[in-house]
Amino acid sequence: MFAGHFGIAAAARIKAPKLPLWSLLVSSQLMDIVFIPFNLAGLEVIEPIGEGGYGNMMIHAFYTHSLVGALILSLIAAFVAQKIWGDQSGLITGAIVFSHWILDLIVHRPDLPILPGSIGDFPLLGFGLWNIIPASIFLELLLISIGAFYYTKTTLSISNSDSKKKKIVLSIAVTAFLFLSLAVDIFL
Repeated sequence: MFAGHFGIAAAARIKAPKLPLWSLLVSSQLMDIVFIPFNLAGLEVIEPIGEGGYGNMMIHAFYTHSLVGALILSLIAAFVAQKIWGDQSGLITGAIVFSHWILDLIVHRPDLPILPGSIGDFPLLGFGLWNIIPASIFLELLLISIGAFYYTKTTLSISNSDSKKKKIVLSIAVTAFLFLSLAVDIFL
């Protein structure tokens, strides 16, 4: 799941219209962004299943994608956003960061640990929706459709100096980005 995270970020605009779109998008992918240096250091890896592709991977992200790791990243992001944009924005940012773990729990095969480093050898979590690719794609399509709807609704209702035409163009661009991110996720 990649595009679905962006869908959550776009939908969150309705609760945080003053938060910049980039901050919502980064928040939705923060766990994967932090994964990159861990992956480069060899601490976390992605293993393809069969030929790989959409949903055909095991992700061993035992630090960034652990339940506790996700909570820590969410709290850090919430604190930073609260300092920059205020209390409500902090809460929403933290919730968006944590929503990544919730969505991953739904789609991942059991590869999400509870504690960082999988300390304690607790069972790995994941409901495995990726085992049913059409259902997973449908969920992502649903999330980005909802995100596009709420993003557009919020953007058009904000009263600022931007013209209606500019708001419509922006909404179309964001909607195109959301659907393009799903296409890239599926076909690359």
